[in-house]
Amino acid sequence: MLKYIVTSKYPLLWLVFHVVLGLASAFSPLPVIIWFYLVAISSILWVLQSTRSPAPLILYTVYLTSFELLARMASSSPFIPYELGKYLLFLLLVFGIFTFQKKSWIGFVMLFLLIPALIIDESGRVEWLDLVFNVLGPINVALAVWFFYQKRVSVKVLGYSLLLAVLPLVSVLSFTIYRVPDFDDVDFELGANTLASAGFGSNQVSTALGLGAFLAFVIWLNKWRLSGIRWLDALIFLAFCVQGLLTFSRGGMFGTVVGVVVVLFFLSKSTGIQIRKYNLPKIGKFVIPAILLIVVSFYVANELTRGMLLLRYQGETAGTLAGAKEKDLNTYTTGRLDIFTGDLEIWENHILLGVGAGASRYLRNTMEEVAAHIELSRLLAEHGLLGLMYFILLCYVGFINYRKHKNPMIRGLLLAFFLVGIYTSFHAAMRTFISPLMIGLSLLQIVQLKKKKPVKKVSSEEKPRPVLNLL
Repeated sequence: MLKYIVTSKYPLLWLVFHVVLGLASAFSPLPVIIWFYLVAISSILWVLQSTRSPAPLILYTVYLTSFELLARMASSSPFIPYELGKYLLFLLLVFGIFTFQKKSWIGFVMLFLLIPALIIDESGRVEWLDLVFNVLGPINVALAVWFFYQKRVSVKVLGYSLLLAVLPLVSVLSFTIYRVPDFDDVDFELGANTLASAGFGSNQVSTALGLGAFLAFVIWLNKWRLSGIRWLDALIFLAFCVQGLLTFSRGGMFGTVVGVVVVLFFLSKSTGIQIRKYNLPKIGKFVIPAILLIVVSFYVANELTRGMLLLRYQGETAGTLAGAKEKDLNTYTTGRLDIFTGDLEIWENHILLGVGAGASRYLRNTMEEVAAHIELSRLLAEHGLLGLMYFILLCYVGFINYRKHKNPMIRGLLLAFFLVGIYTSFHAAMRTFISPLMIGLSLLQIVQLKKKKPVKKVSSEEKPRPVLNLL
């Protein structure tokens, strides 16, 4: 099934299908459940048979894990697990590690560094679900480093991966837009807006919509196929931005800005020779339209919220406007600074091995019982110096890989993927599929396939068995 989606001559048809899938899922979980298992079962044989190239497994992983949020919003559990991305990524990454021989020792070391905290519990209150909730994300990141690092795939496969990542997010977008009530009935306040998030967690919805906006922008910029119509792809990017802004959860939309700015920065540094050699888009043709689309989306969203959106992004709250609270970094980050400083205090008292996975929320003096939102501080508090080593290795492997590529677009994309994945872990920890998946994609080795020279015809007996060109 996945082969037909990525190679279809009618991309608009698949785009419309995913819009309808999101709308149908707003009425019943059955459509997303049926489609998810139809794709999973129909494509698994293709993946199992493709032991020469990791591309089919990568595409399979990207598409299915990207259904995590839609499955949650449609209440498809237990048929599709609530934390689908964590479990599915774990299984598929382990399969990939054992199937393909080339592995990263850095990923193995990162995985090993997480083990001691699994057997430590300074709070005496950690349960099995706490371990899964807090540690499976970092484990998946380590496995992603182990599997993805330096796997050779073509630019075409990279484009396919982004398409398969964004299509389920299009379903999330249509689901959210349908579920949002009339704007006259929405009381926009200076906090995350659950109604504009279709009644779901605004931080998760904003993060997914922000990722969708960034991926849609990359596809539009490179003239890859989303709908097959350039102006429509631009409108999809605009729709992701507007709906993401309406959630009033700023983290996901800042992620869009991070990704877009990094890609445009690398393009702006490309020389004339590089532009001709790699057929790069001319930056002058895209900077102004990109800025215009972002400005228009913010203006539209601000008008719909009667000016409250601008105040929200200025860091205002009901308390700061009334003069009862001072506007500072903690209010702007919605308490995340308190969580960060609380975790650092824990680390100061347990510097070597930390307090154990999942225990920091019970021992923190500030924001007690609140789940970790910043993965770095959680690693320090719960894993100690081993957590710091884990994060250093992660940054090392992410920052050395993109430098190995000469194509400015590929360099920009890989670094943008990595930074979006790391940035997401600073406001949503590593609880979603986004950090492991984006970090994994950032570690690929992207190659440009040379055009094959025409070969003489051979008899049917001499013809090799055809292979789908996905490397």
